[in-house]
Amino acid sequence: MALTLVALVVGVWGGLVRLGWGLPVARPAWPAFHGPLMVGGFLGTLISLERAVALDVPGYLLVPAVSGLGALALVAGAHGPALWLLTAGSVGLVLLSAAIVRRQTAPFTLLMALGAVAWTVGNGLWMVGAPVSSAVLWWSGFLVLTIAGERLELNRVLRPPPRVWQAFWVAVGLYVLGLGGTLWHPAVGVRLAGTGLVALAIWFGRYDIARYTVRQRGLPRFIALCLLAGYVWLGVAGVIGMATRPMAGPLYDAMLHALFLGFVFSMIFGHAPLVFPGVTGVPLAYSSAFYGHLGLLHASLLMRVVGDVSGLITWRQAGGLLNALAILLFLANTGRAAFIARRTTPLRPGGRGAAGPA
Repeated sequence: MALTLVALVVGVWGGLVRLGWGLPVARPAWPAFHGPLMVGGFLGTLISLERAVALDVPGYLLVPAVSGLGALALVAGAHGPALWLLTAGSVGLVLLSAAIVRRQTAPFTLLMALGAVAWTVGNGLWMVGAPVSSAVLWWSGFLVLTIAGERLELNRVLRPPPRVWQAFWVAVGLYVLGLGGTLWHPAVGVRLAGTGLVALAIWFGRYDIARYTVRQRGLPRFIALCLLAGYVWLGVAGVIGMATRPMAGPLYDAMLHALFLGFVFSMIFGHAPLVFPGVTGVPLAYSSAFYGHLGLLHASLLMRVVGDVSGLITWRQAGGLLNALAILLFLANTGRAAFIARRTTPLRPGGRGAAGPA
């Protein structure tokens, strides 16, 4: 967990430098490693840790340890060792996912395993010298497929008819086909993947259980709002990919951050009250203060995307800074919730995580 926090803080710091904020850096390469630190160092390590805890085999903790050490190597400027460690960590996650599939062979476990494969492919592309813009598409596939698999698991309770499941798999198929197509024809591949993202966003917005839990109160409502807002940004990322095939520049920034911040971090905000206790054994006390970091995330991201699309650099920079503050506020609120819960609830030994991602 400490290694993931290091990756998150340095990754966010490097991202602010990329936006033009004149912050000091201990290593000149920190801005260039913004993406690998956020995806591999933070999210990859965190998801691997959750899977290892869920499997309850002590040796499996080696996987998030390797990935976390890869993040630490990036922070230290050791690019070569970091490549090998992060790639080894992604291969390890594939093996963890295979172990989960052996325990429970189901469409959602297979889909999450496919997400781990996408992370490995992205790391492989990065290792052989492909442009980061090519690798990052596969890194995004890692997170989209992992989250889609987890939501697929939870939505089984609704028992939708076969035609609804068929629509889901068509959307996933379009997205995966688009990812594969980027290896041969990037323009066509990105547009096809964007179409798949839009289809997935529509499917989740229409059929996810969050449609019902948003009518409840307290934590269930907060989680549902995180999910539904995330699906909106998933669709925005897909529309940009369909329309422009951006691989650099402001629209590229808008597409990636609509996906990674608007979709992925909204999912993290929503699932953290459930996943954090499962991984650490430390309970969290839900608070309405959670809406502070959620609202700031989406308001600042809207400012950033408007700045990207309209060419307003100051809006883009301000939005990026507020994005970072939203993540900082999330960490502060989560720490406060853990502190309050610890005062009233004994520490639960041997916490267990779910097979899905944060």
